[in-house]
Amino acid sequence: MPERMPERAHKRAAKVMLGLALWAISFTAAADWQLNLTQGITEISRRVYDMHMMVLWICVAIGILVFGAMAISIVMHRKSKGVIAATFHESITAEMLWTVVPFVILVAMAIPAAKTLIVMEDSSDADITIKITGHQWKWEYEYLNEGIRFISSLHADSREAAVLGSGIDPHTVDNYLLEVDKPMVLPVGKKIRFLLTANDVLHAWWLPALAIKKDAVPGFINEMWTKIDVDKVGVYRGQCAELCGRDHGFMPIVVEAKTEADYNQWVIRELAAAEQAASSADREWAMDELMAKGEAVYGATCAACHQANGAGIAGVFPGLVGSQMVLEDIESHIDIVMNGKPGTAMQAFAAQLGDVDIAAVITYERNAWGNDTGDAVQPAAVKAMR
Repeated sequence: MPERMPERAHKRAAKVMLGLALWAISFTAAADWQLNLTQGITEISRRVYDMHMMVLWICVAIGILVFGAMAISIVMHRKSKGVIAATFHESITAEMLWTVVPFVILVAMAIPAAKTLIVMEDSSDADITIKITGHQWKWEYEYLNEGIRFISSLHADSREAAVLGSGIDPHTVDNYLLEVDKPMVLPVGKKIRFLLTANDVLHAWWLPALAIKKDAVPGFINEMWTKIDVDKVGVYRGQCAELCGRDHGFMPIVVEAKTEADYNQWVIRELAAAEQAASSADREWAMDELMAKGEAVYGATCAACHQANGAGIAGVFPGLVGSQMVLEDIESHIDIVMNGKPGTAMQAFAAQLGDVDIAAVITYERNAWGNDTGDAVQPAAVKAMR
């Protein structure tokens, strides 16, 4: 036996080293996963964080007291030591303690929590109002003061990498599934009121840095607000937090916080781009222009259901390759894209897309994947059907 002791000691040392390594890995992983709440970039987000930490440490203290008392009782009053269990059945003092103490703790937590909730719900005196509409599976932002409206969809790089068999490693895509083609832009130091709703099913707009998470409910408007600290210029990311269908995990939220001066410049550029888009709807577009723009619109708007190759998903989303609707009547094709199809998952895109986008995507569908109809649908034809 004595000669085997070094071997056993070696094994014990190896187990200790393995345990320490696993502990170090788990600690590092926990730090990378950011298990705790973020302190955020607004006063409200920090108040929420402080409330969270206060309640956490209260729970830790209660846990130490309760489990500590249990451990001491189990060890110090065990039967093997000859301790005889008490025979009393009630204690007014104990009853008062475990009734009054929790009540005091709850009141101590409820008062600051109620104050924070009241402030969170006060969206009055806002400088900017933005309407947010959830769609399957993208977000629509409408700046009611400035007259700006646009759709924010998953970035094309993430969408391509998410397709099975694409050959693209998601790890090589920056902000995979957390990047959009057009972010929401907000000014710092301004109170911003959000009106939140949905066009089809339940969604939830969740941005941890703002401490905002609310449901987007069809036919109902929720209100929320934020005011980003003036020194927190940057990009912040969130996601839809309500299971809303097949591509629920593919509708991220990106907010770009800018200084007031930069925000005003962005507004000017967006208004100019909208004016240019409106005027471009009155000219005749060449086939190659329509196909190039249509491919981009299709990738951002239609590929989630009908697939990038137009094959669709059997029994769920019809394929467009060789489809009778695509190959024949143009007006019927325009109508179903603009107004959707009741009783199916086909959405109405008349309010989501402009005349040029609708004309381009229909042209693309009628000439891609071997359909080759030769039809070039002009924005004027779409405009005439509105």
